[in-house]
Amino acid sequence: MAAFDPWDPYFLADPYPAYAELRAKGRVHYYEPTNQWLVPRHADVSALLRDRRLGRTYQHRFTHEDFGRTAPPAAHEPFHTLNDHGMLDLEPPDHTRIRRLVSKAFTPRTVEQLKPYVAKLAGELVDRLVAAGGGDLLTDVAEPLPVAVIAEMLGIPESDRAPLRPWSADICGMYELNPSQETAAKAVRASVEFSDYLRELIAQRRKEPGDDLISGLIAAHDEGDRLTEQEMISTAVLLLNAGHEATVNATVNGWWSLFRNPDQLAALRADHSLVPSAIEELMRYDTPLQLFERWVLDEIEIDGTTIPSGAEIAMLFGSANHDPEVFQAPDQLDLTRKDNPHISFSAGIHYCIGAPLARIELAASMTALLEKAPTLALATDPERKPNFVIRGLEGLDVRIA
Repeated sequence: MAAFDPWDPYFLADPYPAYAELRAKGRVHYYEPTNQWLVPRHADVSALLRDRRLGRTYQHRFTHEDFGRTAPPAAHEPFHTLNDHGMLDLEPPDHTRIRRLVSKAFTPRTVEQLKPYVAKLAGELVDRLVAAGGGDLLTDVAEPLPVAVIAEMLGIPESDRAPLRPWSADICGMYELNPSQETAAKAVRASVEFSDYLRELIAQRRKEPGDDLISGLIAAHDEGDRLTEQEMISTAVLLLNAGHEATVNATVNGWWSLFRNPDQLAALRADHSLVPSAIEELMRYDTPLQLFERWVLDEIEIDGTTIPSGAEIAMLFGSANHDPEVFQAPDQLDLTRKDNPHISFSAGIHYCIGAPLARIELAASMTALLEKAPTLALATDPERKPNFVIRGLEGLDVRIA
């Protein structure tokens, strides 16, 4: 267990050797610093994501006291109100109801109709990067693309979009292991400001509906069910946070991987038809979301180890995506990999509802960079963000060679 240290910069730089040790030592490991049970193998992670004895929350069945847990501090209430009403952290029947209603507004047709807008925006962002002779791929392309797309979907005016990324970053800080008081304070402030903004936007859309997703969420109903205002707010924030955090980090992690594997980059430049399989492989190879948590609602057993109700399981997505039982030569980047059942978008009832949109965005930015910046090269080695759960870079400086 000494190799697994989510606060060690050396581990954060390359956690995959430590994952290999965990997989070799067993199917489940208790990790005292976070009071979690780590699950590193693909088969177990995949099964547990579908196991209804586990849940993203326990409050539909237990009080904090009944579950042996301490209620969050009262000062954190705005964050938890926002977080706990989104479908990612709910279980049936509330999860089922909200996902069904959101799906009425967030349809495959809605996503497909965004393709021209996404491609146009990606091309414009890359054109600017090329005209400048290079820049930071993160701030110049990776961030503005998904933020603009989600904002466009939600109907957030361009003049209001500047705070979206900072709000999201501050809120997502709470998903790291053992967040600090400063991190919590930032998340609470962002939760209040973002919620207040969306509350006003929802009020406007009630008076003057449009063809945006907020209007669609207001209108969505099924058998008498409607989303509450808080559920709409939490859903909009979830779509922004999940919808662009993963895409931003998949973009920069992916290009950093390509620069470190020049043979694969050369193959991709020679054959742009590899883009779809390249996206899947890059998300597997350096997984944007490394860990996903579940509460044990009913006692389970893994490989002879009993894990009691009230415990927390940490499923290691990054490790599962490098499991040699599932992936041949898992530590090699292979953009032509055919059998690629990675779990970067999760599985089961919490499978990412925005996965099709994320793939469209990733394909658009990658295609634009391949076509418009065929000589794109790394300018300086990047710094890794000091985060474990959401894996990304501080920036990715590139140049047009």
